[in-house]
Amino acid sequence: MENYNSVPVLVCGDSVVQEPTPILTFMRKQRFNADYELTARQGADTMAYIALIEEKLRPALLHTFWVDAENYTNLTRPWFASRSPFPLNFFVPSCYANTALSHILLTKGEAPVHRISEVEGKIYSDAKECLNLLSYRLGAANFFFGNSPTSLDAFVFGFVAPLHKASLPSSPLQSHLRQLDNLTRFCDNILTVYFSSDHPSPSPAFQETMDANLQKLTQLVNKESNLIEKVPLLSFSVLLHGFMVGFSRWMTIFAAAHSTNPTNQKPNPVCPVQRTPALPNNPDHFCI
Repeated sequence: MENYNSVPVLVCGDSVVQEPTPILTFMRKQRFNADYELTARQGADTMAYIALIEEKLRPALLHTFWVDAENYTNLTRPWFASRSPFPLNFFVPSCYANTALSHILLTKGEAPVHRISEVEGKIYSDAKECLNLLSYRLGAANFFFGNSPTSLDAFVFGFVAPLHKASLPSSPLQSHLRQLDNLTRFCDNILTVYFSSDHPSPSPAFQETMDANLQKLTQLVNKESNLIEKVPLLSFSVLLHGFMVGFSRWMTIFAAAHSTNPTNQKPNPVCPVQRTPALPNNPDHFCI
């Protein structure tokens, strides 16, 4: 299975395209354009709403899934670790988490910013405002423009559906989204129309089994991660012990070599005490 450094990913022949905006551009170049019936004003609105989502909603989603400690420990890290081969499953989630934190601080922080808690309030306030604007623009319609989906519908769905469907232990943003009935209905309709035929909903028993497996995986990942954190200290102790053993053996060999092979050695005139080695027939003297 191929591994990519970001999602979503579109693989078309020899082309690999990542991130939503480049994917939409690639599709247009291949003459798959869901916006061909839009007016110039609707096209401009599409670009404006996409920019709004990137600026206001993305940082809050990154924080919800990757920075919030409870969500990251119980959902995001086990989720991504289960999809990564060994030993990457120990490092890929933490790399994503660090990237998410850096993105938030770079885009939302104002110098000097030393803690993520200094910008949490702002990013969630902006995200709730963005969701309110999307809900107002959607109204009672099934899609944002007319009776068929456009690139804006795909973009909104890609950002809002994970927040709507993920079993997050802690998320004020998810609680706010569930108060916006038209946005949640929008996500459910797309899932039903475009995804349910190929991917039927799992039965309640199967869903319970999946949840139990996820809980076991969470415990395993947390346990192994704690072990990984202790490896550097253990490695240092092992190296130090090995060095001391090796140094002791080297000193023993060095002393033995000089005591059993005193050839061509002369008495040390500086040392007043000299003695003959215990070896028989050895006339040489050396200083102790």
